[in-house]
Amino acid sequence: MSSLEERDVGVVAAPSSSSAGLGVVGAAVEAVAGVAAMQEEIGSRREGPEPDPDEPPKKKAKAPEGEAGKLEERLYSVLCCTVCLDLPKASVYQCTNGHLMCAGCFIHLLADSRLKEEQATCPNCRCEISKNLCCRNLAVEKAVSELPTECTFCLKQFPRSSLERHQKEECQDRVTQCKYKRIGCPWQGPFHELPAHESECSHPTKTGTELMGILGEMDQNHRRDMQLYNSIFSLLCYEKIGFTEVQFRPYRTDDFITRLYYETPRFTVLNQTWVLKARVNDSERNPNLSCKRTLSFQLILKSKVNSALECSFLLLKGPYDDVRIKPVIHHHCFSNDANETEYVLLPISDSVECNKLLAAKNINLRLFIFQVQK
Repeated sequence: MSSLEERDVGVVAAPSSSSAGLGVVGAAVEAVAGVAAMQEEIGSRREGPEPDPDEPPKKKAKAPEGEAGKLEERLYSVLCCTVCLDLPKASVYQCTNGHLMCAGCFIHLLADSRLKEEQATCPNCRCEISKNLCCRNLAVEKAVSELPTECTFCLKQFPRSSLERHQKEECQDRVTQCKYKRIGCPWQGPFHELPAHESECSHPTKTGTELMGILGEMDQNHRRDMQLYNSIFSLLCYEKIGFTEVQFRPYRTDDFITRLYYETPRFTVLNQTWVLKARVNDSERNPNLSCKRTLSFQLILKSKVNSALECSFLLLKGPYDDVRIKPVIHHHCFSNDANETEYVLLPISDSVECNKLLAAKNINLRLFIFQVQK
């Protein structure tokens, strides 16, 4: 009887242990289900409420254009000159507020302010600008030099710092000339076609008579250049030669509409007192409205002389300036009645060089005077 009771107890006890195991599994399943429900709830919170089927579809937000554009295009708009809106090709200047200007526009603004007798200002923020107040931005210059640009011949992209070398030496589509140009061949074409043209060029087979005509024109141009240098060498043989550094300072006329002119302090050369004067565009009314700008000057003898003083003179660039001046020799016979020369053009290459001179505080040049012996 006792054994039967023990078996019944054992039989009863076995189900109790299995029910405990099932309880653990059920709890684990309930825990997993709870975690999944929490994740779904979190996901639904992130995604937001379910859209109403009757509600019209919402428009997607557009990405900003700056993010969609290329990095080069965005940098182009940031690093461009505030005046010409183009990327600088050389030096970059900035005003006290950081606005950028390329060297050409910066010099042009200073030259315009000199012609208008106004203080030059930044076109963006209107703060004062000058060579003392503005400084170069080397970081922008380096950044611009690394931006890609397109070769005008082969249309490939290159960094701006290496584009000039590529277009002059490496590009196979760059425009070149025949090596027989010196004997009259007018051919121009891409570099990769040059060998084929030179192998078929007819100019090496020209007769001596035809070549002599071409060489005659070349000799004529060479003679003009040599005549100038020979004239300078002959002047250097004169007994009385004088030179000095001259400084043109800006002034204004007393007219109702004032005009800019330049004048040097009195200086002594060859035991005589002289003055130089200069004017812009032959004193036209509004030279600031003209794209083409020139400087002309005259030499004035301030001393009294007993007899006529025949002289040759020329102006050259000063020792500390980078303006390009082609030497031109002028002649005049000075006397008490004719103590001023006519205004003659200062032989600078173009309007860009003229703007450099106008933008400077003073114009520093070197004057040579040669007294002609009778």
